[in-house]
Amino acid sequence: MLDLHGDPIALTAALVDIPSESRDEARIAAEVEAALRAQTTGFEIVRNGNAVLARTRRNLPSRVLLAGHLDTVPAADNLPSHRSADAEGDMLYGCGTSDMKSGDAVFLHLAATVAEPAHDLTLVLYDCEEIDAAANGLGRIERELPDWLAADVAILGEPTGGYIEAGCQGTLRVVVSANGTRAHSARSWLGDNAIHKLGTVLERLAAYQARTVDIDGCQYREGLSAVRVDGGVAGNVIPDAASVTVNYRFAPDRSLAEALQHVHDVLDGIDVRIEQTDGAAGALPGLSQPAAKALVEAAGGQVRAKYGWTDVSRFAALGIPAVNFGPGDPNLAHTRDERVPVAAITAAADMLRGYLAVLAGG
Repeated sequence: MLDLHGDPIALTAALVDIPSESRDEARIAAEVEAALRAQTTGFEIVRNGNAVLARTRRNLPSRVLLAGHLDTVPAADNLPSHRSADAEGDMLYGCGTSDMKSGDAVFLHLAATVAEPAHDLTLVLYDCEEIDAAANGLGRIERELPDWLAADVAILGEPTGGYIEAGCQGTLRVVVSANGTRAHSARSWLGDNAIHKLGTVLERLAAYQARTVDIDGCQYREGLSAVRVDGGVAGNVIPDAASVTVNYRFAPDRSLAEALQHVHDVLDGIDVRIEQTDGAAGALPGLSQPAAKALVEAAGGQVRAKYGWTDVSRFAALGIPAVNFGPGDPNLAHTRDERVPVAAITAAADMLRGYLAVLAGG
């Protein structure tokens, strides 16, 4: 059985050694559930699909939710885990060490060992985060067990290198399409080249000056980028259709609708069609809320904006301040040599324990 009371470094290794590619989390969910039932007290524990949920009901004045996903991307010949000291220091290697079984281990360890927190705790360990959003276990929990997501602050154990990464950016993807008239390239004047029409679009994007927005002391830098170009029929044909896919990463002070309008404004006056294909709102950091503010203080003010989208957005949509915090390095997530410094696991556990102890008056 997983040892929740032991060293969180060893617990991380034990979790990593349970393969749990998305949609194949049944074994790890069963082992986590069994360990929580056997090694914790005062928790209500339920299983929802391949997610495990636990919460206390002490009627304390505040509630902190610790959330982490149990799944990983497919292993890349990097299981089982192994520990090695090299030029970077003492490292634990293996699929999921960074993203995010080290964060899960810290949360499970604290659930079992923090005996007298000053607030109630909720633990949500869920499935299918690494694949399409429709399969995300946190979304299923929101639909089926919404009361389990109620909290004063949520901490998502995504890899952040030990920083509090507050909120997250929103993301919007659009396809910008141009139409023309097909013709033989030997008689190009008889056609209307759709690819050439995209030239103005690309010029606008290349000249675009992105905003940097300060929210709660966190700076969110936006980006508007072409990420794909499609067009062309044959080597001797003037194309009558072409498109460029554009991704807009926007600060959380803009809604998804406002982000889409901004893209229309940037490309105003160009003869193209703009179609949204994907989008997700960002999450405001909410660091002024008391529980979140205390977390920042416990972290020694090591706070920065989250670049990219994470499930903190789901909590923000529910009106719950949420941050990302985990010992892993986000730059190592999903890599063949994925690893986490073992000292970072210890430091993350100590910081969160101190956060709880501060709130408890200790």
